[in-house]
Amino acid sequence: MKQLSFMLLLSLALLLVSTIGVTNAGGLGRGGGRGGGNGGGSGGVFGMNFYRSTTCPQAENLVRQATRSKVRSDPTLAAKILRVHYHDCFVRGCDASILLDTVGTNQSEKDARPNLTLGGFEAIDDIKAQVEQACPGVVSCADILALAARDAVSFPFGRDLWPVPTGRKDGKVSLIGDVTGNLPSPFSDFTTLKQLFAKKNLDVNDLVALSGAHTIGVAHCGAFSRRLFNFTGKGDQDPSLDPVYAETLKQKCPNPANPATVVGMDPGSPGSFDNSYFRILKQNEGLFQSDAALLTDPTSTSIVNQLQFPGNFFGAFARSMVNMGSIGVITGADGEIRKNCRVVN
Repeated sequence: MKQLSFMLLLSLALLLVSTIGVTNAGGLGRGGGRGGGNGGGSGGVFGMNFYRSTTCPQAENLVRQATRSKVRSDPTLAAKILRVHYHDCFVRGCDASILLDTVGTNQSEKDARPNLTLGGFEAIDDIKAQVEQACPGVVSCADILALAARDAVSFPFGRDLWPVPTGRKDGKVSLIGDVTGNLPSPFSDFTTLKQLFAKKNLDVNDLVALSGAHTIGVAHCGAFSRRLFNFTGKGDQDPSLDPVYAETLKQKCPNPANPATVVGMDPGSPGSFDNSYFRILKQNEGLFQSDAALLTDPTSTSIVNQLQFPGNFFGAFARSMVNMGSIGVITGADGEIRKNCRVVN
């Protein structure tokens, strides 16, 4: 029954997205433009199966095969690429600005503190190179990143877990100063998270569902150590954190912790994309302060309760990934197709 529920919800999500491909972008899902309002370029198209009508109809399959090959060799790439996609979309929209390197004195988003622990850039470079070899100058880095995130997470399932509209163009600007105030922090309370998501035209359902991405991957000790040793500045521990779990974390991340030490975000199954995150959240084992914050609001707590069931989670995550992947999309003449994802043309 759980499998049937998941497939039904995913089918509905795919049907919804396939019927609302739009021109001039910005209207797909709830994702908006630069500040959360409708974005999009001049005369561009953003929707399902964009590349079927271009000179690279095999684009999505090229990305899928290249991504699967990468993840087969390194399963940790699923969480890494998903995180890069998330960090990209919340700053300047889903325009691959996170992939641009610093040039001269112009520090890019990569140099911002929250992005220093991102990984998977080399994998994206390799995927882009393979696509460029087959279809030069056709497929954007922004679309490759969005597709690779989906394909990397979906790999163990043998099917796509969410639909990915395409037709994004690449942005030409990446500034370190744009990260502050746009990217959610692991130290955020619920009000801050809700307001930040609202600026991106995402609601509480999206906030909770997308937090479920914490079911895979690892975090550095510095992202949560304050909850263990100095929560209110008085050498105390966060009372909302399960005491037994807190002791386990202290063993792995003593004070001061080794900056290189990492801990699985989902203590039950950090390598599996599943609904376990919501179960451990209810047990007060959410790793970040922002995780625990979801239980401080009645509406988000109700959603957490619903997403403890696999069918509910996968369907909600699929819808919210479409919404997030539509933030600030550039189309038409407002962007470019980078030859190299690290530099503008």
